[in-house]
Amino acid sequence: MKTRLTDIAGVIRSKNSGPYELTMDIIFNDHESFEKVRQGGFINADLVCALYNLKPDQIVSIIAFPPAKAIKMTIKRPLCSGDLGETDVYGAQQHAPLLGLEFDI
Repeated sequence: MKTRLTDIAGVIRSKNSGPYELTMDIIFNDHESFEKVRQGGFINADLVCALYNLKPDQIVSIIAFPPAKAIKMTIKRPLCSGDLGETDVYGAQQHAPLLGLEFDI
């Protein structure tokens, strides 16, 4: 049975992590769901590269933080914040690809 990320995470957001990086946070509703996703290895470099059309060296970090029931991903921005052609100066809409994720947990 598939479980949608939006059903088990109360917070899915993105934000600037400086002018050259974006951070996406997933904060789960409970420790059980967090642990299932973390131990399953569902949030990994291959997934992030596929969702954001990145090369592995453009991923700064993917960190699980159990006390907060959270997974944080930081990637290099395709364009500097505020640069010509950049469409989300605050990085606040870059979490959208995560919203459609489903896992077998």
